Amino acid sequence: MWASFTFVGTRRCSKPSCSQRAVATLTYVYADSTAVLGPLATFPEPHCYDLCDVHSSRLTAPRGWDIVRLSPDPDALKPNVDDIEAIANAVREVGRIERPASTVEVNRRGHLRVLRDADFDEDNSASQP
Repeated sequence: MWASFTFVGTRRCSKPSCSQRAVATLTYVYADSTAVLGPLATFPEPHCYDLCDVHSSRLTAPRGWDIVRLSPDPDALKPNVDDIEAIANAVREVGRIERPASTVEVNRRGHLRVLRDADFDEDNSASQP
């Protein structure tokens, strides 16, 4: 069922006797008496349970509870052309930023630069309070 999804990290199934990779995350909504089973969460949460494919497919809820199984479209999770183009445009835009003509580079260490206003006068700034 969840085998087609990519793994997020190397988290293991929360079942004590299982060492399989987790592929789904189980969350309980106590106020609604609902167990929600969805794709593996990006980050582990303290009150959620990561389950392998076998345990997620065998999941049963306590009597009187509902199970909501969320299975998003795998194609919707893949980056599309618009996402990649937006990232490329953002990188190009950052590359176009030029420092103002009124600044002067006074020092550089690796990728860091120290800039100073071209009109800055060191002699007069030391005597001012």
